[in-house]
Amino acid sequence: MSLLRNLSFLCATCVISLLSQSVQAQEINKKFGAVLKDGAIEGAVIPSKTDGSLKFAVLSDVHISVGAPSVAGTKACVDDINSNPEIDFVIISGDIANFGSDAEIKVAKEIFDGFNKPWFIVAGNHDATWSESGTNSFLKVFGYERFEFTAGGIKFLGTQCGPNIRMAPALVPRESMLWLEEQVERIPAEQPFVFVNHYPLDSSLLKYDEVLDVIKRKNIQLVLSGHWHVDKPMEYEGIPAAVIRSTLVTNKKEIGYVIVDVLGSTVTFRDKIVGKKNPGNIWYTVRMSKGKAYDAEVKYEHRQFTYNDDYPEVKELWRVNNPADIGCAPALCRPGAKEVRPYKGANAVSSVVGGVKKGDIVIFADESGCVRGLDAVTGSELWRYKTDGKIFSSPVVSDKVVIVGSSDNYIYALDAQNGNLVWKYECGKSVLGTPNIFNGVAYIGASDNIFRAIDVKTGKLKWQYEGIGSFIVSRPYVDAQQVVVGDWGNTLYSFDTRSGKLQWIWNTPKKVTNFSPAQVWPVKADGKIFIVTPDRMSYVIDAKTGKQLASNYGGRESIGLSADGSAYYIKSMKDTVRAYSTSELVKPVKDGVEATSKILWNSVTGYGYEIAPSPMTVTAKGGKDDKGILFVPTDKGNVFALNCADGSVIWKHRVGGALVNYVLPIGERQLLVNTMDGVVALLEY
Repeated sequence: MSLLRNLSFLCATCVISLLSQSVQAQEINKKFGAVLKDGAIEGAVIPSKTDGSLKFAVLSDVHISVGAPSVAGTKACVDDINSNPEIDFVIISGDIANFGSDAEIKVAKEIFDGFNKPWFIVAGNHDATWSESGTNSFLKVFGYERFEFTAGGIKFLGTQCGPNIRMAPALVPRESMLWLEEQVERIPAEQPFVFVNHYPLDSSLLKYDEVLDVIKRKNIQLVLSGHWHVDKPMEYEGIPAAVIRSTLVTNKKEIGYVIVDVLGSTVTFRDKIVGKKNPGNIWYTVRMSKGKAYDAEVKYEHRQFTYNDDYPEVKELWRVNNPADIGCAPALCRPGAKEVRPYKGANAVSSVVGGVKKGDIVIFADESGCVRGLDAVTGSELWRYKTDGKIFSSPVVSDKVVIVGSSDNYIYALDAQNGNLVWKYECGKSVLGTPNIFNGVAYIGASDNIFRAIDVKTGKLKWQYEGIGSFIVSRPYVDAQQVVVGDWGNTLYSFDTRSGKLQWIWNTPKKVTNFSPAQVWPVKADGKIFIVTPDRMSYVIDAKTGKQLASNYGGRESIGLSADGSAYYIKSMKDTVRAYSTSELVKPVKDGVEATSKILWNSVTGYGYEIAPSPMTVTAKGGKDDKGILFVPTDKGNVFALNCADGSVIWKHRVGGALVNYVLPIGERQLLVNTMDGVVALLEY
């Protein structure tokens, strides 16, 4: 008899016939005993066939774009699967939408509701990184972000994969890692299980070793993923794995998916091309074992990229491991203190003079929707306020009031000392933009195509601009003359600060959505606006007219400004930080070639491949020639400190295992840092 038929977990009496296509898949899942709980669908039990076999389909990387061929192609896959009564269920392993939009998610749900059998879905990076809802729509539309079910006695666990909203390497969110640990703990030791995640469990996924450590605690037999758009057998520390092709048209002009057959201990993978009667040849075979699929005696080294032992002068005063991911900058509140900014043109979170002291409060928000206040001296929690959505908007403090947006469509004002609600303002969609407060007014963008100016004390609208082309996730630059902010529609806007009147619009030269000036926090100096965009270009724009004055190759979205405003900094995607003059342009040698900014220095830092959009920050003093220190946050949890004078490296420090959201200088010797994987830390150097 087969291994599966011998499993005591198999419910022999649970034989359920296939339902008609008119019944939604979520209803089908409920009929199999599934329940929705805390963002997960759990408890479904799908029986094997009478001979103990099991057959299921896997779709990946469907990349729905409204009006594009991917819609018809995905529908064709659904129809093809429905026509095969032998298929017991379907797994959809991420990158459902192409740009994470609400419309794409809605269309995908409508298509998948056409399945006449159970289906289970998780999100990929395209669903999370560019989500106008802050990934809220995926959760609302599909009802869950993680799944757990049993089919033919085999346990299946699936988690979503970010990064959420911020460009960074892939990451299984911390709250999903905690859920995964809990689920794995519940699995009986002898029960085989399969793990599903959009990204392969290799170095392309941050903290992949932690995921492997968790799933290897029990009888893991197979890992399924996508992302690479090709069929590929894999092995992760001895665990068999399969990367699944995209449903999109291949070089052979074939739309298709993968059929997985489980018979006894044998698992086979074959492509099923829409329009062809039978699946293709087997391209991968896995033999499940009664014990572990890998040699538990073999120990694998998980290399740690840490510099901390080399630079002992950097010390951690306290650390908090938050239970949810963090996707925004931290703030510091010192009641009654004068705000300190390194330069009037710097788009930086305000700080204070000197190190932290009693009464100071660290404030941050997370993806569980909580805003939290910590004792800045000890790191202990003082208060928390829960919103109904995930938060990616960085909280900003002004006169004891915290302003922050949430993906529940509200802008919140909280008392910075106790977390009590002062007021909240409802928008039409998620509020992912970070506020900037100037003269008692909070300037903030949302996903409803509206940019707003709101009175901090009263919560009353001062003005709004309703012509934003796409959603906003960044922090605007604000001074007495103008407010400058970018969106995901290739556009940078400048408004009159008092009236909200549109002053000018600048558009990216390349009309590619992913090249938009959306993540950068614009800075200003010498009558110019400076930004960096994902097309690896930095741009110099006349602040009064919006005319493009110069462009420079290099950088992505991370930018910083020196304390005296004479230099701006960009971070390239490979090892290098560069300082440019804010005043001097290099005129072209010949006509038709645009001017460039004068390079002041070029520093090869050694941070490797790097895509973090997090702003760079500075101190006004310290470092070589007392010209200040530049702090460079990276996408893998490291902070680099460079001399503003020449770009030379002073020290490097690893804070966490994922993107550093922000480095907030406090006085001249302390830093408040947080990371996407939930670390908040106070450093002293």
